[in-house]
Amino acid sequence: MKLNKIFLPYNPWWQDSSRKFLLPEFKRPIFHHLYRDLKDLPQMISITGPRRIGKSTLLLQLIDQLLSDGIAPEKLVYYSFDDPALETSKVRVDELIDTTMKLIANEKSTGPTYLFLDEIQKLDRWELYLKKYYDLKYPIRVVVSGSASSPIFKKSRESLLGRVKDHHLLPFSFREYVLYNVRGDSELTNELEKIHQSGEIIQAILTEDPNRLERRVSLPLPSENLKQKLNDLLNQYFLEGGFPEVWNLPTWVAKQEYLYDNQVKKVIYEDLLLAAEFRKPELLKRFYISLLERPGQEVAVNSVSQETLINASQIEKYIPLLEMTDLIYKISKFRPGALRVRKGNLKFYLVDLALRNAVLRLTDTLLEDNAMLGLYAENLVFLTLRNWRGTIQMDYYRERDTEVDFIVHVAPNRFLPIEVKYRNQLASNDFKGIKKFVSANRKKCTQPLIVSKNWSDYGTHDYGFCIPLPIFLLLFD
Repeated sequence: MKLNKIFLPYNPWWQDSSRKFLLPEFKRPIFHHLYRDLKDLPQMISITGPRRIGKSTLLLQLIDQLLSDGIAPEKLVYYSFDDPALETSKVRVDELIDTTMKLIANEKSTGPTYLFLDEIQKLDRWELYLKKYYDLKYPIRVVVSGSASSPIFKKSRESLLGRVKDHHLLPFSFREYVLYNVRGDSELTNELEKIHQSGEIIQAILTEDPNRLERRVSLPLPSENLKQKLNDLLNQYFLEGGFPEVWNLPTWVAKQEYLYDNQVKKVIYEDLLLAAEFRKPELLKRFYISLLERPGQEVAVNSVSQETLINASQIEKYIPLLEMTDLIYKISKFRPGALRVRKGNLKFYLVDLALRNAVLRLTDTLLEDNAMLGLYAENLVFLTLRNWRGTIQMDYYRERDTEVDFIVHVAPNRFLPIEVKYRNQLASNDFKGIKKFVSANRKKCTQPLIVSKNWSDYGTHDYGFCIPLPIFLLLFD
C-alpha cells in the first residue's frame, strides 16, 4: 500500500488547508503549555493520561494552530496507531516508519516536519524507532500520545529519558469545568482570570517564612453572580466529574455506564490484565471498590485485607498498579524527623469523583449527604494540591484524636498545614489538630490554610487563611 493511501484519511489538510475541523473551540490551559514547548523545546513531547480524556483532540488542536500560524500543510503529519490497516498483512510497521522518515529527511523545503503519533502504545518497541531518528537529528518535531492505563507505555517512555518531555493529562479540573461552562460569557471569564492571577500572590505568601508573613492579605472577592454560578457548578461537578464525553450523554444511567465501562472495567480487565498478568482481576476490582467506599479516610492494609478477603501482600501489589493507571492516589502519615519511613496506614484519593458515583451507582441524593460531601471536598483539594507546583511532598497528620488533612512540604523543613472543613458552621474545636501541629513545628510552619464551605468564612482568622472551596480550586489549579 502506498504511504499516501495510509496517511491521507488522517491528514485532510493536505488536500484542503482551509478546511475547518470539527474541533472544540474550548482549549484547556495545558494546550498553551504544549504549544509553547512544541515551538521552543528540542525534545519530543508526550501526552499521557487516562482513556477518553481528550488527548487526540489536543493533538488536532495543535495542528490547527500550526496551520493558522502559517506552517505548510505538508509539514504536518498525523497518524493513529489505532488504524485497522495495521492489522492487515499488507502493512509492515517498520517499513511504514522508515519510509516516512526518509521522505521527511529528503524534504527540501525549510523548517521541520511536525509528526503527531496518536495511541503510540499500540506500536511495539515504539521508543526504539523514535530514539533512532531523534539521535540521528532528523528534521522532525515529534508529539506522541499514549494511555496512562498502559504500564507498558510508561516503561517505554522512561527509556527515552532526556529525549522526551511528558505532559500528563487528567480529567477536567473544577477550574477547567467552570471555564468550559462559562465560555462565551466574557464578563465571567474575565472575572475568573483575575481571581486565578491573584492566586499566584496568595500562593507565594503561603509559602513564606511565617516570621515575615503579614497578618492581612487582599483576597479576591467574586461578584454575587459568580458566587451563585460557582455554587451550582460545584454541585454539578461533584456528580458529573471531569470526563468531557460524559457531560452530553442523555441520561444519568448512560453517563454511569460509560464511565464504568471505559474508565474502570477496561483498565482493570484489559490493560492491567495484559500488563501485570495476574489471574484474578475480580480481586483487584474488589479492592478498588473498597477504596471507593472510603475516599480520604485512613486505611490500614491489614484491615482491608480482612474485609475483602484479599491477601495483604497482594493488596500491596495492587496499589502501585492502580496508581500507575490514574485510578487512585495515596498519601502517608506525617512523621517528624529527617528519616521518614513511608509505611503504615494510608489515605487514598480518586482521580475523579464521578468514577465513584458510577461504580457505586449513586444519584443526585449524594448532594444531601453532608458527611460524604466533606470527603468529596477533601478529594478535590488533594487533586489541586497534587498538581500545584509548590508541592514537594504531601502527608496527613494524625495524633490520637487530632488530625490535619494535609501537610504540604513547600520547602525543605517547611510545612503548609491545610484543613478542609466543608460544613455549614465552623467552630474553634475544628482546628485543634492544626493548633497542635503548628505548636509542635512552630519554626517550620507557614500560616495554616482552611478550606471552607461558606462564603461568610472568607478571610484571615486567628487560626489561618480561610478560603471557600470554589475559590481555592480556582486559585491553586
